[in-house]
Amino acid sequence: QVQLVGSGGGLVQAGGSLRLSCAASGSIFRINAMDWYRQVPRKQRELVARITSSGSTNYADSVKGRFTISRDNAKNTVYLQMNSLKPEDTAVYYCNASILTTNFRSYDYWGQGTQVTVSS
Repeated sequence: QVQLVGSGGGLVQAGGSLRLSCAASGSIFRINAMDWYRQVPRKQRELVARITSSGSTNYADSVKGRFTISRDNAKNTVYLQMNSLKPEDTAVYYCNASILTTNFRSYDYWGQGTQVTVSS
């Protein structure tokens, strides 16, 4: 069993900052890529940022220069530092991880989602 638990969302004014965290636990052999997605009502979930096991990152154009993804492999945790937030960043944010379990099966796991609301 593997669980991803996200935290750190909330309400912030435009221009403010938030830091999201997502910790993986359970029968983990190795974590490969870790991602943050976001979703607003009636729209598809979109990839915001990705970090590979070696630390390579990429970002959606809409957040480049404002968001930073990082990970702590010792803690099986991924972070998303969000600066200069805009009202259009309002969404439910989900973490996702590609995990090789201790029985050597690979799955994608999702966190439960955390609400980020940016007021104008």
